[in-house]
Amino acid sequence: MNSEKYVTTLDEAALNHCREFLNEKEESRDEAVALIRKWLTDQNHLNARTDSLNLVRFLRGGKFNFERTIGKIESFYKLRQNTPEWYGNRDPMLPELQDLLNLGVFLPIPKRDAEGRVVVLIRAAVHKPKIHKQNDVFKLGNMTIEYEVENDESISVYGVIAIIDLNGVTLGHARQMTPSIIKKAVHSWQDCYPLRIKGLHFINAPTHVNVVLSIFRQFMTTKLKSRVQVHGFNLESFHEKVSPDILPKEYGGTNGELQELIDHWKTKITEARQWFLEN
Repeated sequence: MNSEKYVTTLDEAALNHCREFLNEKEESRDEAVALIRKWLTDQNHLNARTDSLNLVRFLRGGKFNFERTIGKIESFYKLRQNTPEWYGNRDPMLPELQDLLNLGVFLPIPKRDAEGRVVVLIRAAVHKPKIHKQNDVFKLGNMTIEYEVENDESISVYGVIAIIDLNGVTLGHARQMTPSIIKKAVHSWQDCYPLRIKGLHFINAPTHVNVVLSIFRQFMTTKLKSRVQVHGFNLESFHEKVSPDILPKEYGGTNGELQELIDHWKTKITEARQWFLEN
C-alpha cells in the first residue's frame, strides 16, 4: 500500500481556499489520507489508486468528511467497473474518438475564470447522431476531464463551470439522451468525480430542449438544480455569468479562436495515449 506523503502544487491563495471552504487542515491532512488508505485495504472489490494526491482530491470532494469521501471513492470506482462503454478501451487513437476530437465536443479552456475555476465548453450537438454514439461523446468527455484533474490540482479546489452549447441540436440528439444515460451522467457529476460543478450554463437552447432538461433535473440534487441556468440565445445573459475574456471569439469572447482550442485538445489527448491506456 502506497504511503508517500502529500506534496502540494497549490499556491497560497488556493491553500487558503481549501482551509476556508473545504475544511482542509495541514496538521491533520496526512492523518485523513492514512484513514482513507486503511479503509481501502479492506475494499478488495475496488482497484483504487492510493497515491496521496489522488486521495487528497477525493477528500476535498467530500470536504474532508470521511463518510462523504469514501462514498465518492466507492461511487467513482463502481461507475468505472459498471460502465465499460465509457471506461473501456480508452485509446485516443480509436477512429471514433479522433473524429470527436476533430469536431471539438469537449473543450476545457486553459485560462481560468476570476474565481480560479476551469470553464469547460461542451459542444453537445456538434456530432452527428447517425454516425457518432452518445456513449463515445461521454467517454471522450470523461477522458478529458480526468486528464485535466490529473494535471491541475487546483480543479479539485475551485471546481468546474460547464457551458453546454446546444447550437444545431436535433431530434436525433435528443433521442440519444435516454433517461438511463442522463441518470448515469448526473450521477457521475454529483457523486463520483472529486470535483464540484459550480455552474451549468445551457446556451443556444431552443425552448423544446426543456423537455430533456426536465429529465436532467429529476436526477439532480437541490444544490445542483440551483446551479443550472438556461440562457436560450441570450448572449448578454450568458456573459454576465461567464466573462468574455475567458471565451473564444465565436462565443462573443476575446480569448482566441475556437479552432485553436480544438487543436490544443486533440494534441493533448492524443499525446497522452499511454497514460490513458495505463489507467
